[in-house]
Amino acid sequence: MNKTVLITGASRGIGRAIAVCLARAGYDLVLHYNSNIDAATETLNEVQSCGVNARLLCFDIANREQTTSVLDADITEHGAYWGVICNAGINKDAPFPAIEGDTWDKVVHTNLDGLYNVLHATVMPMISARQGGRIIALSSVSGIMGNRGQTNYAASKAGIIGVCKSLAIELARRNITVNCIAPGIIETDMTSGLPTDIIEQSVPMRRAGKPGEVASLVAYLLSNDAGYITRQVISVNGGLI
Repeated sequence: MNKTVLITGASRGIGRAIAVCLARAGYDLVLHYNSNIDAATETLNEVQSCGVNARLLCFDIANREQTTSVLDADITEHGAYWGVICNAGINKDAPFPAIEGDTWDKVVHTNLDGLYNVLHATVMPMISARQGGRIIALSSVSGIMGNRGQTNYAASKAGIIGVCKSLAIELARRNITVNCIAPGIIETDMTSGLPTDIIEQSVPMRRAGKPGEVASLVAYLLSNDAGYITRQVISVNGGLI
């Protein structure tokens, strides 16, 4: 029986790359999306073409009641997930004085509270299954070093690191590892507006990263070879920091 991994934000970008990479590695997948059913279906079709079992789940990670309800129902029907990849998130960038309260709340509630909502619904079933497991959360280079115009985003991503470092201690004796990946500038919709010259000036490797370069690290952290790696923040940023 294949190990089952939940991926949030799996419909496009890094999430889709992770899904395809893990499908090729033989994992069964639960693919979360919030609203873009067409993109999610494209991911599902590509994953299923690899010969693994996969299904879609739709919920808003910022909505605690909805997240809990959907995940509880799925786990009750299919069993606990062996792995959880918390990838879903948003950004709403602006200089700090221009960030209205609603904008701050939206980013923090989605990125940080959303992490809590997903993990709170999935961790106890993982523990009860007594099969070990893997939790990986996508933070950001902004959560490590900060970034102009991203105080809200950086705060949420730094918070993710704190959650994972603490949770890793709690779950270590259960053979469940917890790690963060902190991508730099990756070729996704979120970074599509960045001028090439800015990337070349700021990144020592003089290019943006590719989603697959993040996905391959996720696959490694899920592997048996990574069983002694926990409580770590691993950057994929071309030498940006």
